[in-house]
Amino acid sequence: MTVLIANNTPDAIRGMLKRWFIEPKPNVFVGTVNKKTRDKTIEYVLRNAKDLGLLIIATEKNSQGFIVKNFGQTDRIPVKKSGHFLVAEKWQENQNDKEMPENPLLKNSYVWYTPK
Repeated sequence: MTVLIANNTPDAIRGMLKRWFIEPKPNVFVGTVNKKTRDKTIEYVLRNAKDLGLLIIATEKNSQGFIVKNFGQTDRIPVKKSGHFLVAEKWQENQNDKEMPENPLLKNSYVWYTPK
């Protein structure tokens, strides 16, 4: 299973994606394609729509059973923590990390954003 969530998809790209995926909601494409077809399709989309923001969730052989990738500017950002993929909508840097000495394990540490 592959889910593509795109921002500002040109009509030609949307038409091409509809060959292999259904579009249950505008710019959300869902389908079951093999890995080679998925990779070739994503390569084509990225080559022909350079300003496109793309979030991809696809089946993979790992502990969660899927991977999350993004290309370009998207509203959500995939984060890998302890070997598991999470999707962040917004985040802010942890203030404690700035006060700690440089530690490569904590360099990209984030906390989830909590609205006030």
